[in-house]
Amino acid sequence: MKIGYCLNMVATRPDGTGAEHLGTLKKLGYDYVELPCAEVAALDDEAFDALAAKVSETGVPCEASNNFFPPSVRLTGPDANSEKADSYVRRALSRLERLGAMTVVFGSGAAKNVPVSWPMEDGYAQVIGLLKRISPIAEEHGITIVIEPLRAAECNLINSFVDGVCLARDVNLENVRVLVDYYHLRVMDEPEWHLAVWGSEFLRHVHFAQLEKRHCPSLSRLDAHYQPFFDALKKAGYDARISCEAYTAGNFEADAAAAIEFLRSMTN
Repeated sequence: MKIGYCLNMVATRPDGTGAEHLGTLKKLGYDYVELPCAEVAALDDEAFDALAAKVSETGVPCEASNNFFPPSVRLTGPDANSEKADSYVRRALSRLERLGAMTVVFGSGAAKNVPVSWPMEDGYAQVIGLLKRISPIAEEHGITIVIEPLRAAECNLINSFVDGVCLARDVNLENVRVLVDYYHLRVMDEPEWHLAVWGSEFLRHVHFAQLEKRHCPSLSRLDAHYQPFFDALKKAGYDARISCEAYTAGNFEADAAAAIEFLRSMTN
């Protein structure tokens, strides 16, 4: 299984991409980097060219991208604008293809959170319509969209792996599948066996962070829920990519080193 890191979680510079840490990932032996789509799309052309060159020079490929939509691109409610969303997607996915990304993560809680005054079923229908529209755009760029279930504190729509599977089924397109994030799974107290049952058909990407403070995992801080989670991934036949999407406790290099050691150990 390939191991990556979502660098927006530890970004220290104004662009928010976290690209300043690419050299550290290379040094530690990470297989790929997961860069944030919204932040990448927001760069001006010169800054994006510099980012693409840095990724190429460092030699850590950008195989996946998280944070698909920024909050400013509303996806549900009365302010949702399909033209604005589709235009954004074309620009963003064109850039992701240039970086080499094959997967984009659709969590985007702030963008898709359904307004209180808006019927939940209408918000859900808007998301189905969005995914049906943008799936062909993603296909043109060789990218799979993976639906990320988020904890209820971050979004009121799609909060479990089962919710994600139901949405993917309703969209019914081959390049719209589902992600599981260990942190969100645990916060929402969803059973791991859901992955074993539906993972073989729908699971295409994994995020991981320890539950406590959403920090990097470590073999020195084992949790009783870790082994059932990884066992469920194996039962689902999942053997693609897993990204550490975690905050640092202060020393990024030390935390990232502990995380890759943990993930290698749990997935071997």
